[in-house]
Amino acid sequence: MKKTLIAAAVMAVAAPFATQALARDTVNIVGSSTVFPFATTVAENFGRTTKFKTPKIESTGSGGGLKLFCEGVGVKHPDITNASRRIKGSEFDTCKKKGVKEIVEVKIGYDGIAIANAKEAVKFDLTPKDIFLGLAKDVPDPKGGDKLVANPYRTWKEVNPKLPDAGIEVLGPPPTSGTRDAFVELAMEAGCKQFDFIKAMKKQDKKKYKAICHGVREDGRYVEAGENDNLIVQKLKANPTALGIFGFSFLDQNIDKIKGSKIKGVKPTFETISSGNYPISRSLYFYVKKAHVGTIPGIEEYVKEFTSEKAWGDEGYLTDKGLIPLPKKERDKVAKSARAMEPMSKP
Repeated sequence: MKKTLIAAAVMAVAAPFATQALARDTVNIVGSSTVFPFATTVAENFGRTTKFKTPKIESTGSGGGLKLFCEGVGVKHPDITNASRRIKGSEFDTCKKKGVKEIVEVKIGYDGIAIANAKEAVKFDLTPKDIFLGLAKDVPDPKGGDKLVANPYRTWKEVNPKLPDAGIEVLGPPPTSGTRDAFVELAMEAGCKQFDFIKAMKKQDKKKYKAICHGVREDGRYVEAGENDNLIVQKLKANPTALGIFGFSFLDQNIDKIKGSKIKGVKPTFETISSGNYPISRSLYFYVKKAHVGTIPGIEEYVKEFTSEKAWGDEGYLTDKGLIPLPKKERDKVAKSARAMEPMSKP
């Protein structure tokens, strides 16, 4: 009798999701605009070669995708979210609080962040220090001393006499984007740390240090261009004096229209990113809600397609889209864990 009551109670809890799931037979994916073209390519292959429907994918940005993903379990919530950075501990905790207790992490490869301009425009060779001074909200006083002032620089030549005499105008991702998170951490913070008095703040006041190093100017020199990287490419073509920030894959796909700037003398290429020589490179991920596996059809099979050698391997179809693959040994390890749906630990 007791066992019957327990079983009935479990079924009562599970029933609403199971009933709702009948209304959805398509995998729903949200998240990173950088991972979007890779996920879309896998989804189209998956829909064409299996009995399952092509997954529905929405480009919301990494932060926006993780927010939607962590809202809860059930048919109205996404099954998978793409991210161009790793999930944060705070996001992991939010997921847990809202009932998303088992998350499967799948690291898919690497990408570089390109700072590009129109093909016919002047060439740039930037350092992280140049990037910080050009784009930070507050910078060290050009007159000297350990004092911060509102960013006064209007041209790149004012930032560094070696740079072109071009106005600072940069089209880039919004705060919800993983590309923005990675850019401020890998490029701007690296430049910020060149100043000893700011670097010393990290131990004294970490919050203040982060606000300075990650704060992007809001005076119109940095223009938030949304999550549509194709729009940035179009605007760069129309405005040769502007620079744009986006994932290497978009540079690779639009190499006939735009060119990537060198960072510390290194061009963004497949080879320099995979070797680790290009300074602004990061890992790419997607996250699976384990509670939806077995209820929403096709999740396991989609993960299997994505982690197949024909997709993400050295000669896989995703390399044609600009994905830089993980080393073979790491790919095998990630694929095994992903296909077994092993939940991750808090990062």
